[in-house]
Amino acid sequence: MARPPISLKARALRYLSMREHSRLELTRKLSRYAQEDDDIEALLDTLEAANFQSQSRFAESLVHRRAHRFGNSRIAMELQSHGLDADTLTIAKAGLAADEAARAREVWRKKFSHPPQDAAERGKQMRFLLQRGFSHSAIQAAMRAAEEEAD
Repeated sequence: MARPPISLKARALRYLSMREHSRLELTRKLSRYAQEDDDIEALLDTLEAANFQSQSRFAESLVHRRAHRFGNSRIAMELQSHGLDADTLTIAKAGLAADEAARAREVWRKKFSHPPQDAAERGKQMRFLLQRGFSHSAIQAAMRAAEEEAD
């Protein structure tokens, strides 16, 4: 016996039960299953009014998932790609700014076991952190801390 088709609301709730999603992300995922008479925006408004979907909660979740691996600029770019409003972006960026140097140091420690021995190795390690989205000041602080720890 064939199963009845899953409604858009059930799909949305299934997605949201697995992890937080941005409004833009849910729109993209649900549009694949929408029929001609389905109104995705009205459904998302309903979910947001019932507090099942929240842009601020999504931002906090994404920051929490990414902060241990990436720097502020990379996380901010990812937040912007999800279509968050300016207020939510500002709040998320403010929460990240405080501990970027410590996070850079921890990412460096996971990747490299010893401080750089020469300029080429130092450049390699700094480029690694730069590609992860850390600021120059955080990278320099992490490299200084690594060298001080070695001495």
